[in-house]
Amino acid sequence: MIICFSLENFKMRITGNMVNYFFVCKRKLWLFQHQIGFEQTSERVMLGKLLDKTSYQGRGLHHVMIDNLIDIDMVENWQLIHEVKKSNALEPAAVWQLKYYIYYLRKKGISISKGLLDYPRLKKCVKIDYTSKDEEIMENYISEIEQICKQSTPPKPELKSICKSCAFYEYCFS
Repeated sequence: MIICFSLENFKMRITGNMVNYFFVCKRKLWLFQHQIGFEQTSERVMLGKLLDKTSYQGRGLHHVMIDNLIDIDMVENWQLIHEVKKSNALEPAAVWQLKYYIYYLRKKGISISKGLLDYPRLKKCVKIDYTSKDEEIMENYISEIEQICKQSTPPKPELKSICKSCAFYEYCFS
């Protein structure tokens, strides 16, 4: 299902992945925005896509694409959205990705204030509420994301514990 709206409220075309990468790694965000990608060959990314594709069939609308920009994993009655993740290891990034989808929908006039992070392999769901304070915080994050993406060079790599499982590891640290 594809839904199109005007994008006049947004300066840059920001995706949910970009919001997620903002929390995971600023360098990965910049590389992704500049179409430098290694994830299409990543086994971990392929496994995540397969998990997403096979989870929660028969409930709600799946892979709702809005403005050819926002890909929501599942929508139930336009009251609740779901984001499916393989692991909760990067949960803060997933929370803000989900909140970005809610923010985006609210800017489009769809009154929604909650979502679920689904972890099928863990048999766990986390309810996420969206508040007016989140909107203010999200606008600050969006501004920071835009600033990072406008830089002429990527941020310097920062070695973190999650780096070894990243598709960009060799690019950053070889």
